[in-house]
Amino acid sequence: MLLLLRYKNSLVAVLIFLVTSVNAIAFNMPILWVIPFLWLLLPRVVDFCVTRTEQLFWLLIFSLPFSTELQISQSLGLDFPDEPFMILLTAIAILKFLHQPKYFPNYLSKQPLFFLLLLIMGWTLLSAAFAENQLLGFKFFLARIWYIVPFVLLPQILLQTQTSITKMAQLFLIAMTIIVVQTLVRHSSYGFSFVLIKKAIDPFFRNHVNYSAMLVCLLPLAWAMFTLTPISNTRRKWILWGLGLGIIALFFAYSRGAWLALLVGLLVAWSIRKKWFKQLVVITIIIMLGMTSWLVKDYHYMQFAPDHDRTIFHTDFKEHMAATVALKDVSNAERFYRWVAGFKMFVEKPITGFGPNSFYSQYKNYTVSSFETWVSDNPEHSTVHNYFLLTLLEQGLPGLLLFCCLYIGMLFKAQQLFYQLQNNFYSTIALTIAIILGMLGVINFMSDMVETDKLGSLFWLCLGLILVLDKKLAEEQNNLA
Repeated sequence: MLLLLRYKNSLVAVLIFLVTSVNAIAFNMPILWVIPFLWLLLPRVVDFCVTRTEQLFWLLIFSLPFSTELQISQSLGLDFPDEPFMILLTAIAILKFLHQPKYFPNYLSKQPLFFLLLLIMGWTLLSAAFAENQLLGFKFFLARIWYIVPFVLLPQILLQTQTSITKMAQLFLIAMTIIVVQTLVRHSSYGFSFVLIKKAIDPFFRNHVNYSAMLVCLLPLAWAMFTLTPISNTRRKWILWGLGLGIIALFFAYSRGAWLALLVGLLVAWSIRKKWFKQLVVITIIIMLGMTSWLVKDYHYMQFAPDHDRTIFHTDFKEHMAATVALKDVSNAERFYRWVAGFKMFVEKPITGFGPNSFYSQYKNYTVSSFETWVSDNPEHSTVHNYFLLTLLEQGLPGLLLFCCLYIGMLFKAQQLFYQLQNNFYSTIALTIAIILGMLGVINFMSDMVETDKLGSLFWLCLGLILVLDKKLAEEQNNLA
């Protein structure tokens, strides 16, 4: 009898297997054979997720560079495997906080950046309610939740030590190094062709822009690990080799935006060390507002209307760069095409916007034919190629102002933490975060990647780490007092 009870689950699984096998054969439904395996595996998976949530978080971090887009249906896509990990971690965290409220990091209630984040989420929900397509708007809101919980809230619990932060950095860098090595090997077989870079990075990245953006944002992390590793440690040499490999890979990624982001990252590091960072940010904002005002006034933007027949995609990178300088390459021309449409959309709905996830379904009614290019049919369903403008036209002026306040607040907070933290490890991490945020600002001015799995995860993780470091600063000050 005891032996029978011990093997109860296995016997039930065998019985289920026999029943499902008969039905699978009878109804020609092989999928039914999954049921007995789920019966055995599901309890163990649930136990692993609940009792070893930290391990699930590490799996998520390591999987980010490897994740690929899966199109489940025409209207539903999924980043696999990282997005299922995000959803699972979000569900576990919410249940944990509801069951044991004391585990929620209460110090967040005193954090201005976290309060801004709550305002952004509230406005996103309100904007979704006024959206042209409310279903898409609410899907956007839910997706943002399962980005924020793993990358903003969970770090307050899982990244409280130098060891855990170092482990996270190592997982990021090891995973990205594997991607870089296989990309360079495959790309070399194509003669490092500008056109075939997309083939070399498939299936992990949609295009060379996404690949180079992830790569350039992880270079400061490699630099931080190099500077924090003692000279006597042999790993320091390997990190240096990896850093060099990353720079080589960035060159062969052929992405102008990533190269510019690297220069901006260096400028951010220099300005913070020289204590000129706030002036740099203010000057940048003034220049951007001035340029925008000039373009809009008296329709000056019409001067940049492209020649439809001469605006082409260049297969040679030198020709591509020459066309960029002359403002005649197809990617920049298409940006203007969509930016003009986006501005007209904002004029029509300046407060609530058209709702999250609404750009693609709405923008063609607002385009100007003189800016049209031969790729304007947009088969990839891509958006406006400027995250700030995307936020403006989808969530209105309040949505843009809230996001800009959060972004600039994160930059200034990272700078403050670098100056005030006494612990060299934590102050270096603060500087690294500021550099990555500066790079993300450049990338998202020419693209819209805050809502993508790889760059979006980095952005929200920067916020989570800033909140962690702010707590460390408070602890240091209390200890000194």
